[in-house]
Amino acid sequence: MEILTEGWMILAALLPSIGLLFLFWVILKHIVEGDRRERAALRRWEAERDAEMADKSGESGERDKPMNSAG
Repeated sequence: MEILTEGWMILAALLPSIGLLFLFWVILKHIVEGDRRERAALRRWEAERDAEMADKSGESGERDKPMNSAG
């Protein structure tokens, strides 16, 4: 019977540490996933911005060229 009582005392002593470890793991997991989503969103935004800049530079390049009236 003494082993059972001692086991519960050990478990009661380790339970707060296990709970903090789980809480730390959950928080760190959310931080890493949030960072991953933020980086993906930034890449999408930069790609869209680059595409818009390429479209604008392509359009302005066509307007700057003189029109050929022969034709």
